[in-house]
Parts: sequence; structure tokens; C-alpha cells
Amino acid sequence: MRFEIESDEIVGTGGFLTLRRLRMRNRRDDGSLSARYVCDFVVRPYGLDAVVVVVWHRRADGGVSVLVRDGLRPALFFGRDPTTLPIAEAAPRMMLTELVAGIIEEGDRGLEGVRARAAAEVLEEAGFAVDAAAVEVLGAGSFPSAGSMPEKFHYTAVEVDPAAQQPLGGDGSPMEEGAVTRWLDLDEAIAACLRGELEDTKTELGLRRLRDRLGAR
Repeated sequence: MRFEIESDEIVGTGGFLTLRRLRMRNRRDDGSLSARYVCDFVVRPYGLDAVVVVVWHRRADGGVSVLVRDGLRPALFFGRDPTTLPIAEAAPRMMLTELVAGIIEEGDRGLEGVRARAAAEVLEEAGFAVDAAAVEVLGAGSFPSAGSMPEKFHYTAVEVDPAAQQPLGGDGSPMEEGAVTRWLDLDEAIAACLRGELEDTKTELGLRRLRDRLGAR
């Protein structure tokens, strides 16, 4: 099977995201065509993929703590109408708890570029200056929402000394106002994902990959 594109347009320019709209058909192996359909997906004007970073440290008792970040997520506040939800939720939230993450920029190429971007995001969002060479890649990347975005998440981890944390610098965006970080026990953080207290998919996957990696050592 292959795709036949009849039109390709960008909708809603001027913001952080745009919509790419394809009007298309599937051409089957026997040469027949499917009905026409529309395929919409979200694109960014810059930066296709993102890096996710599990910032962690080994405690004196031998346990592992991970750093999470509470930050503004207006899309959740405005985009989840309580009257349309299949399962009732608490009141719309302004903040979401997540791991450190950021867009991989155009010049960030190869695994070294991913590590460098991870180190930059850790400084910006978590307040730790780390060497890019100390950033560990946690397996292959994955697609978080392939039906609506072509973005891939690349998972990494870095060990830090909690005493070395500096004030959060942020990137100057109002979206980063009020962000705070805190430490959680790794196993308890994963359990909180199952309970629905941590609701970010990339965070749960990153935490599980770190636990698998540390368990394998």
C-alpha cells in the first residue's frame, strides 16, 4: 500500500504549533483506491523531537530518588471539558507533574546532540549543571501520540548531587512561571502513576526505564 496526496496545507500559522492537513487516499497493492479522507496532525515550526530526562540520585539508605517538576499546562485547564469526560475527574488543574523535558533543536544531531540537549534542559528546568557525557540514554525513542503528532520522545537519565541544585533559570517564557521541583522515591513515583496521582505518560515510561536500567546493574 502507498499514499496518494491530493492536497497538503498548513492551518493556523503564527503560534507555537500548527496543523498540517492532508487530503488523501490509500492506493492498495491491487491498484484500487480508498475513499478520500483527511489526515490532520500537529507540527512545530521548529524542533521535531523531544528529550526526556530522569534526574536521580542514590540516597544514603540505598534507595533511589527522582526529581519531578510541577509546571503550568494551560491546555489541560482549558481543553478538558468536565461535561465530556468518559470518567469524572477532579477540577481542571493548572499544573502537571512531569520529568524534565525539552524540544531537541535543529543543531542537536546524533546521540551526542541528544545528550547535550538533555544537559541544557536539566540546567534550565531543574537547576543542575551536568556534563553531557554523564547523560545516559535509556533505550530507543518512542512515539507518544502517533495519531496526532509525529514527535518522538528520546529517554535519558543523569545522576546528580541534590546539594548542587541552583535556582531554576527557565527559558524566559511565562509558561514556566511558578514551576517547582521536588524529589520522590522512584518506586513510590511509579506507584503514584498507577494511582493516577502522576498522570504524564512520558514520566511513567522514563521512571520505569530508569528502574529497569538500575536493576540490571
